[in-house]
Amino acid sequence: MKLLAIETSCDETAAAVLEDGKKVLSSVVASQNEFHKKYGGIVPEVASRKHIEAINPVIAEALEKAGKKFKDLDAVAVTYGPGLVGSLLVGLCAAKALAWSLKKPLIGVNHLEGHIYSNFLYPLSSLPLNKGEMSRANLSRVPSREPRDRGGISFPFICLIVSGGHTLLVLMKDHGKYETLGRTRDDAVGEAYDKVARFLNLGYPGGPIIDELAKKGDPHAITFKKPMIEESFGYDFSFSGIKTAVTRLSGVKIEDLAASFQQTVVETLIDKLIRAAFDKGIGRVALAGGVSANSALRQQLKERGEKDGLEVMLPPLEYSTDNAAMIACAAYYKFKKKQFAALDLKPIASLKI
Repeated sequence: MKLLAIETSCDETAAAVLEDGKKVLSSVVASQNEFHKKYGGIVPEVASRKHIEAINPVIAEALEKAGKKFKDLDAVAVTYGPGLVGSLLVGLCAAKALAWSLKKPLIGVNHLEGHIYSNFLYPLSSLPLNKGEMSRANLSRVPSREPRDRGGISFPFICLIVSGGHTLLVLMKDHGKYETLGRTRDDAVGEAYDKVARFLNLGYPGGPIIDELAKKGDPHAITFKKPMIEESFGYDFSFSGIKTAVTRLSGVKIEDLAASFQQTVVETLIDKLIRAAFDKGIGRVALAGGVSANSALRQQLKERGEKDGLEVMLPPLEYSTDNAAMIACAAYYKFKKKQFAALDLKPIASLKI
């Protein structure tokens, strides 16, 4: 079964071809970072226009890399939310046009659900991870590769989804069966990284920059209070407070500030995830979303998992940020259940999981 997936929820135009839900025949990503850097964040109007320019070349390259033609496809999948409406519309229009003209099923996928399924494309984090070769330049290319089969994933598990727009804990009970345990009450963690980086004049996107800078600093140089860590707040998050605390500091070594900020954020995320796992009696946890590429978060969660006897799943770096391979993987399981979408499928900016 061969499936083409399209992902345009934010500022990256992506297409991928998967075979039988696991074998990645191609994964192509066109990044817009260079166009948004000067604004210090994503400009929705710019993002949608760049998607229009990139969508056809990206789809064509995904098919070429996979060695397939449109006639070889069994279905077309697309992200329909959450995300920027203008960006989502570009991908949706392309996917619906293809599904209609090819007379193939259309499958709508929740972007957050796709991130969770990025864990299905690789083995457990205890095995060596291929760091990938994703470039952040415009029209970057993710090399085609076949992921190692992990022999299936056992349910249930709790996934921490962390990105520029989302921070939430999700209990995945089975394919398509989710329960949201907690979410951010204000800034998403990736958004907090970007805002701190902007305040410190470090550039955009802030996550990778702060992550690298933190490696040169002392993570315990500055004491920040872990936000909403008390059990009375449940599994919800808040990052606006620590962001504000950073802006009020002066005369501090910037490497120490970055390291201390990151350490506090990472510990808060991991503490909530581990607590949820023990409270629910679940022995598996996972990361997903763009911030799952953060080196400190990956390493410390792996160490905590080993210490507490939990199975930790980490997505490969090349599938951590927005991509279409994860959308195709999620769509495969919907295809098996014949969960198809109508051609009037509309974008939903605030779609819940």
